[in-house]
Amino acid sequence: MTDTYPAFDISPVPVPALDAEPPELFRGLYGMPMFSTLPTADPAASTDFWVRGLGFFELFSAPGKLVHLRRWSFQDVLLVPAEPPAGPPAQTVSFSCVLSQVDQIAAACEELLPGSTTGPRRTPWNSVDLEVVTPENARVIMTAARPWDPDSVEAQNLRDIGIDRPTA
Repeated sequence: MTDTYPAFDISPVPVPALDAEPPELFRGLYGMPMFSTLPTADPAASTDFWVRGLGFFELFSAPGKLVHLRRWSFQDVLLVPAEPPAGPPAQTVSFSCVLSQVDQIAAACEELLPGSTTGPRRTPWNSVDLEVVTPENARVIMTAARPWDPDSVEAQNLRDIGIDRPTA
């Protein structure tokens, strides 16, 4: 990994810390470098879940055509009216959050749709992940980076693949 370099300054994600504060919701317009488009049979119910459960807001909508949702910058979701696929979740998308938001998101999603969450759980790559299955059957991972502990198993896992201490 000799051709990589720290580029935390272009990300809205704060430096991992137990007391990290999330950035404000981003209401600006930009060319979206990445977004998810999810079919939903009930755009109003899906919008409500994403807003009250996952912490997104409605940036704009074109009634009957799409709802554009956003959290932080570069966290965009388009809901479009259509039948979502049946069966296990057809798509997985991950969004960053901070540690203090994980339990709040889990509680809000469970209140809106009991049984919709799994976790949170610690990962081998030094994050805490909450899995949420949304009303339109998308698998959403809300992931929060943990503070760097150079003596942790997670730090060793990262060193094993050539990533030493992340720098911000």
